[in-house]
Amino acid sequence: MFFTGLVCGLCGKWHSKETLQTVCQDCGRPLLAQYDLLAASAALKKEMLVGREASLWRYREILPLPLDSEPISLGEGWTPLLPAPRFGEKIGLPHVWIKDESRNPTGSFKARGMTAAVSMAKQFGLKALAMASAGNAAGALSAYAARAQIGVHLFMPKETPKSNIIECVAMGADVTLIDGLITDCGKEVIKRKEQEDWFDLSTLKEPYRVEGKKPSATSWQNN
Repeated sequence: MFFTGLVCGLCGKWHSKETLQTVCQDCGRPLLAQYDLLAASAALKKEMLVGREASLWRYREILPLPLDSEPISLGEGWTPLLPAPRFGEKIGLPHVWIKDESRNPTGSFKARGMTAAVSMAKQFGLKALAMASAGNAAGALSAYAARAQIGVHLFMPKETPKSNIIECVAMGADVTLIDGLITDCGKEVIKRKEQEDWFDLSTLKEPYRVEGKKPSATSWQNN
């Protein structure tokens, strides 16, 4: 395990990985996971990936979840790179590839972030998560929280497409529609999360969603 802790992306303050963290205790900015990459490079070899599961968790030594903990996974990652020669020709680039993230379990790249964030939420024993979202992130959180058996409280603008709302409700999320923008939804989460004992999983409010999006995206052709 090479995960060493969390550091503020702005002021550099160090935060322990052993404690549930949100944002920087000093300046309120997002925290970034840190790894002992020198030790990782010495211990890990490319050949070790052969035969591992076809998901982003194949890279779990450089993800924050302890190696002896089971990730909350739906098979995310491993999406293909598709060549786009005509688009490349149009913009004057000879080699253009498009990453097809629609093949993730919940239909967008948001699944990558949620597998890491919800896995860590489960690791810390959280019982209820909350988030402001206008669509794909809400669907992804609903799916992964359902797999983890963690309660979810979503705040979504009333103008959110019905398909997104139905998706979340079908997976057991408690959905509240707000007459306003996603910023208004976020304010509602902030107002209620301490009183309701919710953990805020909104964008940039916790350190682990970005970790799920980090693993190098591999194509089917190259593996």
